[in-house]
Amino acid sequence: MEQLHLQWSDLGYMAPELTLVIAAVVLSLLDLVLPKRINRTLLGWLSLASLIISIGFVISYLQPAETKQLLGFSYRIDDFANIIKLILLTGAGFVTFMSIGLIKEREIPHIGEFFYLLLPATLGGMIMASSGDLITLFVGLELLSITSYILVAMRKKDVRANEGAFKYMVLGGISSAIILYGMSFLYGMSGSTNIAEINSAIGQNAADLLPLIYVSFFLLLAGFGFKIAAAPFHMWAPDVYQGAATPVTAFLAVVSKAAAFAITFRVMYGIFVVGPLNQLPIHGDMLLSLMVVAALAMIMGNFTALRQTNMKRLLAYSGVANSGYLLVPLATYFSMVHYSNFSEFTFYLIAYLFMNIGIFAVVMIIEHSTGDETTSGLAGLYYRAPATAVGTVFLVLSLAGLPISGGFFGKLYILLGTLQTQNYWLAAVMIGTSVVSYYYYFGLIRQMFMRSDMESRDVVVTWPLGITLWLCVAASIVLGIVPQWVLSWIERIFSISQDLLFFG
Repeated sequence: MEQLHLQWSDLGYMAPELTLVIAAVVLSLLDLVLPKRINRTLLGWLSLASLIISIGFVISYLQPAETKQLLGFSYRIDDFANIIKLILLTGAGFVTFMSIGLIKEREIPHIGEFFYLLLPATLGGMIMASSGDLITLFVGLELLSITSYILVAMRKKDVRANEGAFKYMVLGGISSAIILYGMSFLYGMSGSTNIAEINSAIGQNAADLLPLIYVSFFLLLAGFGFKIAAAPFHMWAPDVYQGAATPVTAFLAVVSKAAAFAITFRVMYGIFVVGPLNQLPIHGDMLLSLMVVAALAMIMGNFTALRQTNMKRLLAYSGVANSGYLLVPLATYFSMVHYSNFSEFTFYLIAYLFMNIGIFAVVMIIEHSTGDETTSGLAGLYYRAPATAVGTVFLVLSLAGLPISGGFFGKLYILLGTLQTQNYWLAAVMIGTSVVSYYYYFGLIRQMFMRSDMESRDVVVTWPLGITLWLCVAASIVLGIVPQWVLSWIERIFSISQDLLFFG
């Protein structure tokens, strides 16, 4: 009989999640009882400490080929989840750290709430990464989504924030309903919400269920497409990114996106891509659909970014394009000549984390110093803050995918995998859109070195932002110099059969 309740011994495996739960409760109570005169920066440091402790627990559970099943196989502690959790916690830690001392009450009236709301949002992503059941997955998804709506709306005196939060909540609610509707078809066909059982059930009766399988797949693809901000489901992203406080935008761009990709991998591979369905024509149709969405995201994201002058809107469309690149390893499937999909995806996701957190740190530096969110705020940055400008160049090179940077090798590995599977048209889209992206990325470098700031505005780099910037620069360079270290670590830890394809 399946164990549907937790034993005391199981709680140790959930230490990373429990750490964030306890910290969120304690910090919310502290925020209530502390006098208003006490600086809420203290809550930021405590929030950061809880994230670091959680990272420590996750690292301790990284064991090759070891998997723990909890709550009747609905919650999994495997290395797929652990690697994703490390990315989520690292991203949330950077967002928290670079916000310390910079968040002002005129922007966010309740600073304490900002810091401790990041914890349940990250927790939702961690639950999504470990889900082996559709119900658990949806609980994590809604925890992340609802908390994100609140974070976006915290600048309640800003009209753009209110507009962005309203759009985000309405469209996010619609996308969640679409996902739930797709899940209902899967439950109707299989009589189960467990991903492995669904795969087995629909595979045995695929011939009779083909129309319903198609419907559930496309509903889930549309819902997940919204969550990862992939075209043509991306229209919410520019307004939300621009309206939200910059640390919240960084959180959405990195942590929320990584969590959404985790469930996309879990569900698409666990139910549709692998198993009995891969012997039927529907398998090719599903992979082609994923490729089309990836190609649309790369094309629409990069071409629309060409016309942007607001930094956060530009990075929103850059994120849309990167969603396309990250979808490619999922869409190309694995075979005897190509079985490193997850390694390619994870390597680029790690590179994406550092280059995006770093560039958002630059945006915060300029915004804090000059109040300017446009690309012209970078004008003459080399003459005003040379070290910051040099660091920004490295991050931009990584975003553009040029040697020697983490972004270059991330795109290169994905491109090589695409060529190995003989999807040449998709590889051509990757190359062509990457070339297009050079124009707007190099436009940022042109602003820093070839334009002058007519107002001669000083640039003040707070030490949390400076440390965040240079840690991200260093990580991007290391990923570009010794990428094989990270790839070999991922491949040593991760096993497709043990950590992603949990059948039986």
